[in-house]
Amino acid sequence: MTRITVSGLPGSGTSTLCRRLAERTGLEHVNVGRIFRDLAAELGVSLTELGSRAEADGDIDRRLDHRLTERARQPPGCLLEGRITGWMMHRHDLDALKLWVQADLPTRARRVAGRDGQSPEEAETAILARERSERRRYAEHHRIDLSDLSIYDLVLHSDRTDPEGLVRRVELWLEGCG
Repeated sequence: MTRITVSGLPGSGTSTLCRRLAERTGLEHVNVGRIFRDLAAELGVSLTELGSRAEADGDIDRRLDHRLTERARQPPGCLLEGRITGWMMHRHDLDALKLWVQADLPTRARRVAGRDGQSPEEAETAILARERSERRRYAEHHRIDLSDLSIYDLVLHSDRTDPEGLVRRVELWLEGCG
């Protein structure tokens, strides 16, 4: 069974990489961020508001994490996209290729602005607020420091490499290690 986790900060390019990897590998793409966005929409609140609620209520993250790990245990393999999916596999002793995608803040803000119809400045402000919220949540509820990349097999730089180059790096790793 193949499990691949793809994690990174908002706008780092995880969704683009996952779409391409899903096409190439045939793995189901499970997007935790999409689930979180859908939950915010269902509740009629912004991502920032849901993040604030999740800071106070660890049950929100625990439900998402349980859903994620249960899916990861099921065959066939899957492609798990989310901020702490790599950590969840690590903590639950589930084999996975754990990827971290990073990009500088201006690049991420430009991407988010284009996706969400904001100015880059508005996107940067929203990204920083979201990151502060998530860092607090993950530290408090999971004892995870998002800046600790030690559990990741590959750290990919999407601001220096195009999506096809990133996919190729992953394929090479899978060929060499899988």
